[in-house]
Amino acid sequence: MRSGVTVVDVERRSALAGLAWAGCTGFAGLAGFTSSSAAAATAGPGRTARAAAGPRPPASLLGDEIRRLPTSRKVLALTFNAAWDVDGIDAVLAELRRRRLPATFFPTGEFAEARPAAVRSIADAGHGLGNHSYSHPSFDDLGTAERTREVRAADEAIRAASGVEPLPFFRFPYSSTSPETVADVNELGYAAIEFSADTNGYLGPKGGMTVGKAVERAVDAFAPGAIIQMHVGSNGAGVVLDAEALPLIADAALADGYEVIDLRQFLVPAAEAR
Repeated sequence: MRSGVTVVDVERRSALAGLAWAGCTGFAGLAGFTSSSAAAATAGPGRTARAAAGPRPPASLLGDEIRRLPTSRKVLALTFNAAWDVDGIDAVLAELRRRRLPATFFPTGEFAEARPAAVRSIADAGHGLGNHSYSHPSFDDLGTAERTREVRAADEAIRAASGVEPLPFFRFPYSSTSPETVADVNELGYAAIEFSADTNGYLGPKGGMTVGKAVERAVDAFAPGAIIQMHVGSNGAGVVLDAEALPLIADAALADGYEVIDLRQFLVPAAEAR
């Protein structure tokens, strides 16, 4: 996390972002955030992958991997990776809708191409879509040009499947990061959003996980700005523990006085992203 950025700075930037989205009500209102050009992610020379217009990551989210949001408020974010099957998507979206809770989803490009209806359903429900690479490789094993291709190809696939502008949030496959790889995705216009805790629900019963263990891993990580990582698929196991754990995690968060927030609150207008 970058030092020298105060909570006041972050909250001021969040307020500016709110002004930019004046007229939107709740997280669902953010679903209409789209780019002025569907080709913006790959247009133009150089390595810049995203358009300069529109909300951007603030300085507080750049320069390092983000495993906790820069805030002292009792808030946390729910996030879901999507790289395999869609077994848990309907249950997860239904629970989020029932509770009116926001979440951010990080599909791979291959997932978006194979399961476009699922990605579209996430966007239609009003949730944000981040970038989890195209083919889920370890970025430590790639050069800068290969990392750029992975990020850009995923952006194109998610954009085509969802019909909306993907968020400038990138999550590394395997959470394998380094200063060099973070710098590369920052250069492409993305904040590196990792997590405070992974429930490990994706391992399933065959991997020694249970709903109770998944919930416990999430609850143990509760702290101001916590980012909880879950998965919408079963990785072939047939049981989506995170879909079953979600209502229990939400109950625990609310009982402990936490507000579940949308990561988009931390974006700022392009002119403020310095």
